[in-house]
Amino acid sequence: MKLASFDFSLPEHLIAQQPAPERDQSRLMVVHRAEKSVEHRVFHELPEILNPDSFLVVNTTRVFPARLWANRPGKQERIEILLVREEAPDAWVALIRPARKAGLGQRLLLGELAARVIGLQPDGSRILAFTGSPDLRGWIEKTGEPPLPPYIRRASGADLAADRMRYQTVFARQWGSIAAPTAALHFTPRVFGRLAENQIPCREILLHVGYGTFQPVRCEEIEEHRMQAEYFEVTGKEAAAIEELLARGKRLIAVGTTTTRVLEHLARQGGFSPGGTSGYCDLFIYPGFAFRAMQGLITNFHLPRSTLFMLVCAFAGREFMLDCYRQAIEEKYRFFSYGDCMLIL
Repeated sequence: MKLASFDFSLPEHLIAQQPAPERDQSRLMVVHRAEKSVEHRVFHELPEILNPDSFLVVNTTRVFPARLWANRPGKQERIEILLVREEAPDAWVALIRPARKAGLGQRLLLGELAARVIGLQPDGSRILAFTGSPDLRGWIEKTGEPPLPPYIRRASGADLAADRMRYQTVFARQWGSIAAPTAALHFTPRVFGRLAENQIPCREILLHVGYGTFQPVRCEEIEEHRMQAEYFEVTGKEAAAIEELLARGKRLIAVGTTTTRVLEHLARQGGFSPGGTSGYCDLFIYPGFAFRAMQGLITNFHLPRSTLFMLVCAFAGREFMLDCYRQAIEEKYRFFSYGDCMLIL
């Protein structure tokens, strides 16, 4: 399929720069695939829209403050470092802008810390070896900035305390993502409480969101694109609970594209292991994909030409999804990470 088939025009003013004042006050477009129909609701109504024949699966990963700022010795400059993944103790794969200032062997200063470029990757990323802190993760947590995507603009030196809180789900636990599982940003304790009252269970998996999730597709034929692998875990307890709910005929509603990829990856590996499982997922979902695990999806509105938009097109149909996005633009829904969301049934 052609990459251009997943393009659409989005007015820039609809790209959300701030989250909704309250998480569960985001707008919710309810999309019915069979009827090809759409409802316009509010997210806090989710427990009433679903019914007890459904259950949710969420991703409990925690975003860490992966954006750092550096300079070369003797230079007054700001070099952006986006940590991607830990390779070894005190060694990280990172994306650096401008990359030309981070050649092999280059020393970078980050306040009381220093890092040296010890490797160049084929995708343009660097391997950095850090020195100067006995607790590098603790230093990153204290010093780093939340890794907001580039379309969310903040002034240099802006106070990012609010973003530290809001670019994180209320149930985030295990440190490791460089981007939020944004479909889950809308959940609140109030919503979870009403889900429980309505006998709609919620189960958990883990996938650490990496660069692969938002890596641009540069192939004109999308089948040639390759996703970067991301680490996932499903405990034995959660695997057993999900299997039991499915055996009872419950509809699995995946919260987010990251959750979707883990569930569909495991469905192709023979299902859930009774003792739990972990590994790396590089599943690329695009139209023509046969879903085996899920019957519904909660997801934000995604960038054109992105693997995330291709996934929702695979689940709901490309033409129908393009029409839903046209309606969302007409109705002035807010797009991308801090924007509104869809429930696709």
